[in-house]
Amino acid sequence: MSENIRNTGKSRSPWSWIPTLYVAEGLPYFAVNTLTVIMYHNLGVSLSDMAFYTGWLYLPWVIKPFWSPFVDLIGTKRKWTVAMQWLIALAMAAVGFLLPFSFFFSSTLVFFWLMAFFSATHDIAADGYYMLELSPHQQAAYVGVRSTFYRIASVIGQGVLVMLAGSLEKRCESVSTAWSIVFLSLSLFFLLIALYHTRWMPRTPKDRPIEGVTVHTILNDFGMTFVTFFRKPHIVTALCFMLLYRLPEALCIKLVQPFLVSPLDKGGLALTTAQVGFVNGTVGVVALLAGGILGGIAISRGGLKKWLWPMALSLTLPCIFYCGLAMWQPQNFVLISSAIFIEQFGYGFGFTAFMLYLIYFSRGESSTSHYAFCTAFMALGMMLPGMAAGWIHDVLEKYNLFGMDGPQGYVNFFWWVMICCLATFAVCLKVKIDPEFGKKN
Repeated sequence: MSENIRNTGKSRSPWSWIPTLYVAEGLPYFAVNTLTVIMYHNLGVSLSDMAFYTGWLYLPWVIKPFWSPFVDLIGTKRKWTVAMQWLIALAMAAVGFLLPFSFFFSSTLVFFWLMAFFSATHDIAADGYYMLELSPHQQAAYVGVRSTFYRIASVIGQGVLVMLAGSLEKRCESVSTAWSIVFLSLSLFFLLIALYHTRWMPRTPKDRPIEGVTVHTILNDFGMTFVTFFRKPHIVTALCFMLLYRLPEALCIKLVQPFLVSPLDKGGLALTTAQVGFVNGTVGVVALLAGGILGGIAISRGGLKKWLWPMALSLTLPCIFYCGLAMWQPQNFVLISSAIFIEQFGYGFGFTAFMLYLIYFSRGESSTSHYAFCTAFMALGMMLPGMAAGWIHDVLEKYNLFGMDGPQGYVNFFWWVMICCLATFAVCLKVKIDPEFGKKN
């Protein structure tokens, strides 16, 4: 009898698995999309190659709606979740072992792409498991816990691991060895999480393949959902909004970290890797959270339509700080941190409107599937500009637009980002939103 109770997981508190599950969901995402940028830059990969090839790593998150139905058809969400954690740990270990070799770039990219695919699949399974294991009341009660531990993964991935790499770069006097140790340590940590979940993650009777569902029915239902999504009113305007609202951020995200660590004679700010980890993992995360919380409060009081323009401005205009940093190259760490704090706060505040719009546009029949399509276009909107960011930098580097001495690449690039803010403003002018949506009843 006790064994049956244990297997159903009814005697196990959600606190025993939600924190570790959402740390496991966040870490590979930040490893693939954040650590790769600064790691490849520090290893001497050109900006254009780094941005283009790491941009491709977004692809699994773009296309995951196309294979997510098959996670329902084959096996259980628990098995998928644990299996992906084992595979992610192995991919991280492979990256760690391959970094010291001369062919590290092409070989590690293969395993980062696999890691991205495993991570996107893990997202599907873990979120599905969360909804099956918990009652609707529990889902609401633990959503804050889930979000908090995902943010903790953000601090670890963007802050702690980067700071560790920076410290090891100095001690080992070898960038490749330092990052190899980081990924081997991350692999060991993930192995421990996978072991823990293999043994202690609850089993629920609800978690089983959906009966009566076949590949044919999945493809048929997916086709109908696809058609109904593209028949929604104002679909063209909505797609433009999803793809272009975050255009300035999508361009910046691939070059900000290289800009921070590049030497002064290359147009950067000459921060150490450890300093970048501190700024991203503490100052940046705190600002991002504060902006997101304030954004949620603002929309609940005035509605999405009222706050769309203030949030669009807060998302785009703080990019001017990077223009100033690139032009004057200050060496005051507090000043640099303050500029990044303001930029990240503005992003957190402005991003709230974007996410709420995705919910707004997904309303109606098949809202869950339509929301998945929206997030896919969101990822595509980050992927394509990011891939081109390094090339844009290299092209603009050839021109001295401001009559300044020294390298012009970062200066011209960040001013180009400011020009691209016009795309954000244009889609905000055209988008259609119910004035009452988002207001607190």
